[in-house]
Amino acid sequence: MTSLVADPRLIVPLDQPGPEEARALVAALGDRVCFYKVGLELFARGGMALAQELKDQGKQIFLDWKLHDIGATVERAAAALSDSGCDLLTVHAEPQVMAAAVRGVGRSSLKVLAVTVLTSLSDEDLKDIGYASGARSLVERRIHQALAAGCAGVVASPQEAELARSIGGKDFLVVTPGVRPDWAAKNDQVRAATPAEALRAGASHLVCGRPISAANDPEEAALKVIAEMASVPAPSGAA
Repeated sequence: MTSLVADPRLIVPLDQPGPEEARALVAALGDRVCFYKVGLELFARGGMALAQELKDQGKQIFLDWKLHDIGATVERAAAALSDSGCDLLTVHAEPQVMAAAVRGVGRSSLKVLAVTVLTSLSDEDLKDIGYASGARSLVERRIHQALAAGCAGVVASPQEAELARSIGGKDFLVVTPGVRPDWAAKNDQVRAATPAEALRAGASHLVCGRPISAANDPEEAALKVIAEMASVPAPSGAA
């Protein structure tokens, strides 16, 4: 197992309290992981500087900031990030927000992903929020809207990965959080799946956090995930 190399389809979130803890995780994982997610936990604590630092080390970076504001604000924010060299940026899957972000990044290498429905939400949760439809129906609608807005892909649970792939086509990015190997706890992920299940369903990238970052040996945990992923070939659209 130790001969396995990094799989670019695996994204590990840096959901640590601060940059130093995040750097420690990156160091522990070494060459086993080449793609990292910088999310809201680090947003106000040097997250952008850390992202640039990791880019300089040759890593790929997913800015999971879920932009959500009026179109003009989202467009300016996306434009400000367009020359960062980062690879992926999330926005909430509302038509005005998605279209504004796509305009903002322009022809840069930064790709916009639309967050469809959070993997922690069940159909009952959506009903409580005020949605008349369940998760699958809402995700389907938002996939079509993301395509119309020009997004490079979507963030959807493994349970909707096949739907996203069938609608988006072979080059559409389908990034799935809520990935939990059989040996890991599901935590707060309601619509979860194993790495192999998510890839077979059509995911181009997997976000796997706590099973790796909370493990006694993060490198060993990452290798176990990579080994499972190795049994599923990458689709042509994987970045």
